[in-house]
Amino acid sequence: MKQCYFVTGTDTEVGKTFTSCVLLATAAVAGMRTLGLKPVAAGSERYEGRAVNEDAMALQRVATVKLPYEQVNPVLLAAPTSPHIAAHLENRQISTSRIEGICRGALTTPHDFSIIEGAGGWRVPISPRETMADLARRMQMPVILVVGLKLGCINHALLTAEAIERDGLKLAGWVANATTTESMAFESEYVATLTAAIPAPLLGYLPYSETAREHPEQLVNRLDISCLNL
Repeated sequence: MKQCYFVTGTDTEVGKTFTSCVLLATAAVAGMRTLGLKPVAAGSERYEGRAVNEDAMALQRVATVKLPYEQVNPVLLAAPTSPHIAAHLENRQISTSRIEGICRGALTTPHDFSIIEGAGGWRVPISPRETMADLARRMQMPVILVVGLKLGCINHALLTAEAIERDGLKLAGWVANATTTESMAFESEYVATLTAAIPAPLLGYLPYSETAREHPEQLVNRLDISCLNL
């Protein structure tokens, strides 16, 4: 039976892609065929003569089921800003119905474990009328929340968890991710507070590691995907 999850975060730059890569690597080590999608990405760079997004490339690289880049990241926007602003700059319209269709097409590829990674946080606009939450609702997948450990994350995490459940989706689990090399004051207390307050299991704690960003398989022992709350 396929396991498919939507990955969101408490904010931008909290480690969604890093966490998604570790999740995919963890599932692969468990013998699953894995697939990762980044349907909307804002911020592009040149690679082998074409525009790509770094996060989408990371997901494509770590997944064991290899899809064409255009399926992994069907909407690529140049400006590294909120998707609705980046799309406006390019005079493009983004529709969650169209993105849903592309994602569902990609998910027909045989696999066991898949990730759809959002852009920014739960309510980030992708058009004047729709947000990433609208795409998640269309996909009707259980959600994994990435909490970037920093001052203010308790409030951000609890508000996001409430919004996910209010939108009718299942919060399957959450991951505590260290965002810098510096130790956060009262980090263990923050994690303990969130563990008690978030109505879903803590899948694990990911330390900050530059090498693991290139080799996420180094941290597969840090996450327990068997406890995903389905």
